[in-house]
Amino acid sequence: MTPRHVEVLIIGAGLSGIGMACQLIREQTGRSFAIIERRDNVGGTWDLFKYPGIRSDSDMLSFGFGFRPWIGTKTLADGPSIRNYIEDTAREYGVVEHIHFARRGIRASYDSTSALWTVEVLNERTSETEIWTANFLVGATGYYDYDQGYQPDFAGSEDFTGQIVHPQHWPEDLDYKNKKVVVIGSGATAITLVPAMAEQVAHITMVQRSPTYIQALPSQDPAAIAMKMARVPDKIAYKIGRARNIALQRASFGLSRTNPQLAKKILLNQIKLWVGNTIDMKHFTPSYNPWDQRLCVVPDGDLFKVLKSGQADIVTDRIARFTETGVLLESGQQLEADIIITATGLNVQIAGGAELVVDGVPVNTREAALYKGVMLSAVPNAVIILGYTNASWTLKADLAALYFCRVLNTMREGRFEQFSVRAGAEDIAATSVMGDSLTSGYITRGDGVMPRQGVRAPWKIVNNYYRDRAILAKDDLRDGILRFDRVSAPAVKR
Repeated sequence: MTPRHVEVLIIGAGLSGIGMACQLIREQTGRSFAIIERRDNVGGTWDLFKYPGIRSDSDMLSFGFGFRPWIGTKTLADGPSIRNYIEDTAREYGVVEHIHFARRGIRASYDSTSALWTVEVLNERTSETEIWTANFLVGATGYYDYDQGYQPDFAGSEDFTGQIVHPQHWPEDLDYKNKKVVVIGSGATAITLVPAMAEQVAHITMVQRSPTYIQALPSQDPAAIAMKMARVPDKIAYKIGRARNIALQRASFGLSRTNPQLAKKILLNQIKLWVGNTIDMKHFTPSYNPWDQRLCVVPDGDLFKVLKSGQADIVTDRIARFTETGVLLESGQQLEADIIITATGLNVQIAGGAELVVDGVPVNTREAALYKGVMLSAVPNAVIILGYTNASWTLKADLAALYFCRVLNTMREGRFEQFSVRAGAEDIAATSVMGDSLTSGYITRGDGVMPRQGVRAPWKIVNNYYRDRAILAKDDLRDGILRFDRVSAPAVKR
């Protein structure tokens, strides 16, 4: 079998992978590249999830690519629109012809003597294994398992005579019209599903073990509308609106960290204005501080509207077990259901589940640290794209791609074949890169595979766009930690 070779092999054709490919072209790296994508379409997350109401939970002016304006006035966009935006971007930059669909990375092995990655790829259409080689590897698969969402082992689930559905695997033919539906969960998926389904179901109940902070935003961005009415050119309007929204998000997060009680008061007072005295505020008052878990947003308060109207209910309780006809809560309350939707979260994995090996030794990602949030310690010629957990994913993905392009161009100028970073034991903390900033369930469950947080720069993840922009876009690459080397016998002439 003759290996296929490219200089840069990107795993994943979602936001991160497409953004990386476009930046390779925009920054004139001159590197050949290919993208392997397990699905049959561009879009990643936005091609996978099909549940009713699927939408972004970040504003689109910061969720869009920094190099290509999101044209529209919606604050939060629906899933199909986002997928189309990603695909249109790929087509505009000529990336689509570089994507190889229905291919899953199984094992990626790096040989430091030749500065070469060898990647075993399963063609899921033919069931054949392909061999790809590359000088550089980019993990752009996000951090969750596409095969299986997280679902707790609910006692009695085998007794339930209705249908149990996880949003990650939404049946295209699911008929919920005039049905009684119970949605288990309190995160972004649950608060999206309830108002999206409320009009068609007989009744829908959201069951949460504990509340989440929820903020109502206008469905149409006032600033975007104003600039459109003033006929501000799209690129300028996008730049202004993006800068504004980034600043507002940073201010909100900063307030939550410096004065959590004031932030909590502001959020709860806003909810009180929406629900009035009709709904007990205990359902919206978490035990933790704002941004200890990711803040959820609802456009035009749609969740609060359907709860207030009686089209939907919210219950804060623990589930004792499933029964034949629904859900029994620990309080003794019985919820009747024809369909139970387990919006209980996701499972975490790195590199799309592919095994990483360096010089014959398997990489334990849990024991590694991330240099500047982009490179795994002791894994040469590879970058991993992990977006922000406290802001738009794409903000960090954009910066990571630009940084990688800077590295590639520096290597070309210096005729280097290998870059690498190595953390010492004193640089690595006990918590994961997300574990000391957020306490969400999926982050806790992902501790077994997520890289460790750093103790100090450049290993410490700060989750601050302004600081990362300075570090990744402007700082001198030669800091004494990032090494550039020439190998004695490069396998592929560049």
